[in-house]
Amino acid sequence: MAEITAGLVKELREKTGAGMMDCKRALGETAGDIETAIDWLRKKGLAAAAKKAGRVAAEGLVGVATGGVAGAAVEVNSETDFVARNEAFQDFVRNLAVLALTDGDDLETLKAAAYPGEQRTVAEQLTHLVATIGENMNLRRAKRLTVDDGAVVSYVHNALTSGLGKIGVLVALESTGDAARLTALGKQLAMHIAAANPQFLDIASVDAASLDRERDVLREQARASGKPDAIIDKMVEGRIRKYYEEVVLLEQIFVVDGESRIAKVVEAAAKEIGAPIAITGFLRYALGEGIEKEQADFAAEVAAQLGR
Repeated sequence: MAEITAGLVKELREKTGAGMMDCKRALGETAGDIETAIDWLRKKGLAAAAKKAGRVAAEGLVGVATGGVAGAAVEVNSETDFVARNEAFQDFVRNLAVLALTDGDDLETLKAAAYPGEQRTVAEQLTHLVATIGENMNLRRAKRLTVDDGAVVSYVHNALTSGLGKIGVLVALESTGDAARLTALGKQLAMHIAAANPQFLDIASVDAASLDRERDVLREQARASGKPDAIIDKMVEGRIRKYYEEVVLLEQIFVVDGESRIAKVVEAAAKEIGAPIAITGFLRYALGEGIEKEQADFAAEVAAQLGR
């Protein structure tokens, strides 16, 4: 059993919004396992949702590049936001997105690729930037999407400059319809994805483990109402439909009009352009998501330097 430390209680509290004593009890009931404790709190109605709410702290830039039937996105991290405004760093992320578009998204292959305009590989250029700018940097991830016919469309939310920002989206649309209209639809869908943050394309692609976990939590919540099992089953299925609306792209309500499901938006657009449209894939890179940043104690740092 993990030791129930104050830090563990604080982490659970930040992730769930539950009270400190409730978090301590949840950790005690679940042998100190954070994820199981989140579910325990949700089942008791003490946490709103199993969302990781810790402060995301990695800095840097997300870059996107598209070219007709292909698109790519990359994330390069730095220690501070200041680096994101450095032109050399911006050029590096921009060039890397183009390389991912043309050469593929395997990270090791990208690192070994020749960096444009230099007698260095991408990895060597990154090392050079670290030395010249003075901050640690890391090529974290890259992804390329393609279609046979149609378009891969990009969107950068609050772009710092063209193709660079903190949230980058790609959406792949398979269609033989009018290219301009297809691209316009893709741009709206990409903006929706940036805002709504879907986790899955369609219901069939929902991760079974995630669904089972959600169903288990919902069932325990429904049982607390004291209703018969037959009613509980209906309650759970109704809430599962709501869950799909939250995490499945095609089931979400379009943020542009606030009333149409994305599946219906795509269906209506297909009629307008005279050819079927299928969303075959999407990605949403939010800078630093899932990375915990060490919280520095400035006073302690000063004291240490003074030898106290």
